[in-house]
Amino acid sequence: MRYGEQSGELKHIRADDPDGQARWSFSSQQATLRRLDKAYAAFFTRVRQGRTPGFPRFKGKGWFDTVIWPKDGDGCRWNSQPEHPTAAYVRLQGIGHVRVHRHRRVLGTVKTISVKREGSRWFMVLSCDDVPAGPLPATGAVAGVDMGVASLLTTSDGVHVDNPRHLAASADRLAAARRDLARKKRGSKRRRKAVARVAALHAKVCRQRLDGAHKAALAFVRAYDVIVHEDLRVASMTRSASGTIEAPGRNVAQKAGLNRSILDAGWGVFLTILSHKAESAGRELITVDPRNTSRTCARCGHCAAENRVSQADFRCTACGHAAHADVNAATNILRAGLALRDAAQAA
Repeated sequence: MRYGEQSGELKHIRADDPDGQARWSFSSQQATLRRLDKAYAAFFTRVRQGRTPGFPRFKGKGWFDTVIWPKDGDGCRWNSQPEHPTAAYVRLQGIGHVRVHRHRRVLGTVKTISVKREGSRWFMVLSCDDVPAGPLPATGAVAGVDMGVASLLTTSDGVHVDNPRHLAASADRLAAARRDLARKKRGSKRRRKAVARVAALHAKVCRQRLDGAHKAALAFVRAYDVIVHEDLRVASMTRSASGTIEAPGRNVAQKAGLNRSILDAGWGVFLTILSHKAESAGRELITVDPRNTSRTCARCGHCAAENRVSQADFRCTACGHAAHADVNAATNILRAGLALRDAAQAA
């Protein structure tokens, strides 16, 4: 069944249940059906391509945490009580006026409204059109950025940004909370409380990671006009090495630890936030192929695995150039990005 058939059935369901389903926004319910159709379309695409299918998971009330209103004014209304200049309100069909604590001023024209639940907290997400850009003054500086685990970020001019390892710092508390959860009886009130404690710990780690990524990205766009980084495929890099029964993987435990460290570092989160801030600030962001950037000498161009002496040390076997391995890689990344930009401008 596709979206069109389900949307047609939804219309009849609402007509038969005026005090139930018809209370809620029709557009919001249609948006949920579109998400369902998108999930199944992605599933069948993976089947056709011969990839691991990953059948869509049923999401009950305990798993379904986001509701979307596709258009402001259709089942929802942002700033529904303008007579209150110091407070913001949103009106949701079937619920009424809800006060919102704004953490910043809303710019542009509100397009879509989403309500998201994270544990016991509720958040509202606004998608806006015509948001004015905030270009920053030019600095004339350029930088290549190498992503890592020992240091989260290293620039071509030798700046290191530490990896805070938020998940590792909370590992003991998370392990204790999970053990406590495992002892609880399913369906009990105590189990629900234990689930809430685990969710609260994960939410705190997520907020810490986002906060660090926002601060680091803002510092970068303020300092550099051109930022070059690797085109990383984090999902592929953190794929499990366990293999199959017929062809088991090797070094599975080591690879699992590396995957955990990469995900804890939050490379994808940082790069996404950096791209948004760079676009708003009028900065140029360039992505390059990451292959061999850590093995190539930034001075003579000699590429060999033996050049990488250790995690932190780089020593070229051809010319003897020695440098911090991450700084050497960031220099190669910057050089490749500038070459791509010059080639694009020449074309």
